[in-house]
Amino acid sequence: MSNSKRAAQSRAEILDAAWDLIAARGAEVSLSEIAAAVGMTRQSIYVHFGSRGGLLVALVRRSDEREDIFAKFDRALALADPAERLDRYLKAWLVFVPKIYPVASDLIRLRATDEDAAAAWEDRMQDLWGCFRELAASLAKEGALAKGWTVPRAADHLWAACSVQAWGLLVKERGWSPAAASKTIRANAARVLLA
Repeated sequence: MSNSKRAAQSRAEILDAAWDLIAARGAEVSLSEIAAAVGMTRQSIYVHFGSRGGLLVALVRRSDEREDIFAKFDRALALADPAERLDRYLKAWLVFVPKIYPVASDLIRLRATDEDAAAAWEDRMQDLWGCFRELAASLAKEGALAKGWTVPRAADHLWAACSVQAWGLLVKERGWSPAAASKTIRANAARVLLA
C-alpha cells in the first residue's frame, strides 16, 4: 500500500473513531482518547489534522461525504417542478439530520465555550446556508418564491426552520417521530415560501 493510501486510511480510521466516541460521550473527548481508540499516539492525530479544531472540522465534513449529502442536493436541484425540488431537497437534509444529530447537538452545546467546536459548527453551517441559498435562487429564477421573499431571506428561513436545533426540539424534546417532523417542516416551508 502506498504512503498516501496508508495516510488516507489512517485519517479515515481516526475520524470514524472520533465520531463514535463523540456520539457516545460528547465532544470533550480528548485527542489522547481518540488516539488510544485507534492504537496511535496523540502526536499522530496532530500529524494528520494539525489541531483538535482541524480534527473536528474534518470530522463534520466526513459525515457530509459519507452520506453524499451534496450529491443528493444536486439531484434535487435538477428537478423541474419547483415544489418537488423544494420538497426533495429538504427531505434529503431531514433524512441526514438524525444521522448527524448526536455529534451536531454536542457541537451546538459547546460552541459558546469551545473555539474548536464553534469553528467546526460554523464551517458546516456556512456550507448549509449556501446550499439553501442555491435552492432559493433556483426557485426565485422561476418566479416560484412567494411575494415578499428575497433569496437571502428565503435561505435564512430554510436554514432556521430546517436546523438541527428545530429538528431536535420536535423529535428529542417533544417526542415527534423523525418522519412526522420531516413532513411538517417540509409542508411548512412549501406553504410559506412557494408562490
